[in-house]
Amino acid sequence: MPAWAITLLGRLGLESLGAAQEKLSAGLMAGSQYIATQALSIGQSTFDFVANLFVMLYLLFFLLRDEEALSRRIRDAIPLQAEHRQAFLLKFSIVIRATVKGDMLVALLQGTLGGLIFWFLGIGAPLLWAVVMAFFSLLPAIGAGLIWIPVAVYLLATGAIWQGLVLIIFGALIIGLVDNFLRPILVGKDTKMPDYVVLVSTVGGLATFGLNGLVIGPVVAATFMAAWDIVSASRKIAESDSTNR
Repeated sequence: MPAWAITLLGRLGLESLGAAQEKLSAGLMAGSQYIATQALSIGQSTFDFVANLFVMLYLLFFLLRDEEALSRRIRDAIPLQAEHRQAFLLKFSIVIRATVKGDMLVALLQGTLGGLIFWFLGIGAPLLWAVVMAFFSLLPAIGAGLIWIPVAVYLLATGAIWQGLVLIIFGALIIGLVDNFLRPILVGKDTKMPDYVVLVSTVGGLATFGLNGLVIGPVVAATFMAAWDIVSASRKIAESDSTNR
């Protein structure tokens, strides 16, 4: 081999065939160990998913079958007066329905808008990207931006300047603002919660409980506000009765 090749191999520690074989064997060993570890991790995750799915379906059967009896036992166990208990349960159901409805509608709208702009700009597989953006739209704040922002950067980097600029403008002014405007309206309208409470409770619930926090956060906030109203009303009634006496 030429001198420069021998010098390069020497710097890599491959002066001889034995050294090269040793390096290759070590690399293959490390690669096989990594693949085995990842395969084991994937297998464990798959088993956990199947086990959790089975437990969920098993419990769901009994929850649907014994729904009335379980609901009655839970209502009877709540240590509140009948009217207060009814107010809590009503608020709880309203917030869950409004949150799920609002999240689903916002996700569908953002996914549809994202798919349309991708189709207009000639980006491949717009329907697939629309579904992916709809899924990521369930996350507040950034949401669908996790998809269209990298695509816009790629378009600018590859010389498609006007397509990248159009995607950035449309994504920031249309797709991004849909979440900021519609989510508080759809969720707050039925729950009678201010817009900032809906936003803060959603983000806080997501940070605390993960993806389930999209529903748990607003439910906790609405329950707290319902308790606040009940306590305030009870105190006012008590003060009024004491004054009349």
